[in-house]
Amino acid sequence: MAYEIEVDNIKCGGCAGTIVKRLTELDAVTSVDVDVERGTVRVEGEESAREEVCNLLKSLGYPESGTTSGLASATARAKSFVSCAVGRFGDTQD
Repeated sequence: MAYEIEVDNIKCGGCAGTIVKRLTELDAVTSVDVDVERGTVRVEGEESAREEVCNLLKSLGYPESGTTSGLASATARAKSFVSCAVGRFGDTQD
């Protein structure tokens, strides 16, 4: 089953690369597609794992849209900056 999550802070392919890599490490996820332009993550897998997926996205700095504000939002942006950089660096290592 597939579901889509609208998230904050996706800016580039580095962000998308980190999201795809980390989410596909979850047993309940079979594939992930990130639409940078729309800020959405499409997950193919067990819908029962949606909360786990959202928690992982949040820990990476890409919380579900509308779920953070204030300091939590600023913290998420900082985490996403690091995740983005890691994703970009990982792309150059292939």
